[in-house]
Amino acid sequence: MNSIVNLPHDDHSCGWYAALPEPRPARRLTGEQKADYVVIGAGFAGLAAARRLAEHMPQARILLVDAQRVGYGASGRNSGFVIDLPHKFALEHPEPQHKQRLLGLNRAAIDQLQTLIGRHAIDCQWSHAGKYQGAVGERGLAYLDHFEKLLADLGEPYRQVERQELAGVLGTDYYSRAIFTPGCYLMQPAALVRGLGASLPQNVEVLEESPIQRLEKDAGGNWILHGKEGLIRTPKVLLGTSIFTQEFGYLRNRLLPVMTFASWTRPLTDAEMASVGVQADWGLTPADHAGTTVRMTQDRRLIIRNTYKHVPRYGRSINDSIRQKVREDHCAAFHARYPQLAHVPFTHTWGGVYAISRNFTNFFGKLDEGVFATACDNGVGAAWGTISGTLLADKVVGADSQRLDDIQSVTGMPSRNPPEPFLGLGVRSRIRWAAWNSRSEL
Repeated sequence: MNSIVNLPHDDHSCGWYAALPEPRPARRLTGEQKADYVVIGAGFAGLAAARRLAEHMPQARILLVDAQRVGYGASGRNSGFVIDLPHKFALEHPEPQHKQRLLGLNRAAIDQLQTLIGRHAIDCQWSHAGKYQGAVGERGLAYLDHFEKLLADLGEPYRQVERQELAGVLGTDYYSRAIFTPGCYLMQPAALVRGLGASLPQNVEVLEESPIQRLEKDAGGNWILHGKEGLIRTPKVLLGTSIFTQEFGYLRNRLLPVMTFASWTRPLTDAEMASVGVQADWGLTPADHAGTTVRMTQDRRLIIRNTYKHVPRYGRSINDSIRQKVREDHCAAFHARYPQLAHVPFTHTWGGVYAISRNFTNFFGKLDEGVFATACDNGVGAAWGTISGTLLADKVVGADSQRLDDIQSVTGMPSRNPPEPFLGLGVRSRIRWAAWNSRSEL
């Protein structure tokens, strides 16, 4: 028997979600249900898994269950990048084939999302905008030089963008230089996730606001999923639960819950856009991974994202005073870049929890008899969640492919964490040390 200890507890101030119309009333888990497959977690991974299962098994009853509303959790809280390149740490992998497999998987995810957005007319600010990776000072420039070498070794296209040209896009000369890579897409994450949930095949039933609190097996070998007001019996469970996978008793002491934060402004006026010479619809990530991400949305909102926290109790680890300090830090980063826009307020500040592992390894595959999972996206969840959820469904039904071979070859077991209190002390110290070292890039 596996019992959940902590449930999602996200803040109520996610700008992406607040910008959407009110959703339809939630359908919740009540009574006793039976299903051929149950997918827990309606983020990118769970949505992709449920869709693929339905395509393979059109006569099956598939339940997709989430503790919150679709689009409200981590998948709807990121900065809206769908990145094709392997993560910075994965780019340093010694085997070229490993990196090429990751690249192929990410691009397959982008193709999949683009097809679904077009087929179902999902309004989510989808844009093939590419991505800038920017450096402020010497530390950032050293990282940028390293990034350029990794791209050259990978054989991927890129372009150096110097300060003046970059300022013509960003509306600020804060950055010394950037590297532009063309394969990234931008989007409104909560809108995309909600749109994916609304366009699932007919044999997928979505149950929202229905936290699963306990898993156990019955005498016949089926799984019983216990909710607050009902239960589900099923032979197969797919977990698209990221960091919360450990709450079901799996991958415990192998995942690290980290929260990162973002703030955004109201939409800028024509006069404000012109006053700084900023263009709409671009995204910049920091060359120094502990630096600041900046985005301009299609509807002219500027986003600042930085600050990381170790959150062993997820959202309950964060209080109002911490959020206020985060907003102040975001204001400082915003004003440093756009002093002419100091009068423009932030309307929302929010956090999102994701899972990392000490060896930067993603888990994919079987956890128990009848239980499968993709977990630990290491901070690049949109593309990875989409392709890993899709291929997890393939694995469950026995649909072999080269892509399935690829994902199984680049995933493994996240390494064990040291016990508390040493884990918490170590993670907090490392985050503080990274922030101190990267202060010139914030």
